[in-house]
Amino acid sequence: MYSIVKRFFDVIGALVLIVLTAPLLLAIAAAIRLTMGRPVIFRQMRPGLNERLFTCLKFRTMNNTCDQEGRLLGDGERVTSLGSVLRRTSLDELPQFWNILRGDLSFVGPRPMFVRYLPYYTQEERRRHSVRPGLTGLAQIEGRNCLSFDKRLELDVWYVEHLSPRLDLRILLTTVWIVLTGRGFEGGENVPLDEQRSVNCAHSPKAAPAK
Repeated sequence: MYSIVKRFFDVIGALVLIVLTAPLLLAIAAAIRLTMGRPVIFRQMRPGLNERLFTCLKFRTMNNTCDQEGRLLGDGERVTSLGSVLRRTSLDELPQFWNILRGDLSFVGPRPMFVRYLPYYTQEERRRHSVRPGLTGLAQIEGRNCLSFDKRLELDVWYVEHLSPRLDLRILLTTVWIVLTGRGFEGGENVPLDEQRSVNCAHSPKAAPAK
């Protein structure tokens, strides 16, 4: 029953926020177009509910600068000044209101990770995909980018096991506070999950549960 109520509030909330933030969305889009050109929106496939893939939308934060041999520079070297601000304030994720409206995301749920991580989840960790991924989640209010991937996955599973309106409300309110204060943000990335676990036979692609 709660999943139906939650979806109803997701749709209404996304519609309201798209209307309210329309001027901001247009301003950010114009700034990206002027400073980085096209495209304005960055699209990437992510696993969602039941591991079904969907196109996750974000404002573009990196340019296409290449080295002398024509190869793209590393992500950290291509993030623009505007992109850095958008990431630090989470404004780059505003286009995901459209993902919520479409049913790809919920306002609260485990954050969708990269598709390439799927073979490295344990059976327990795969439970994070039994609910819609979220614009924000328990891992984001408990440490955001400062957490290890293993800890993030642990918190995601805990969220699935304790899903409730009260928990979702706490996560939403805490997320607003974190975004306003910038607490828990790091500019860099943790060691990717596939690199952490590629040397561990127990978490290798061959040992991963079949889908």
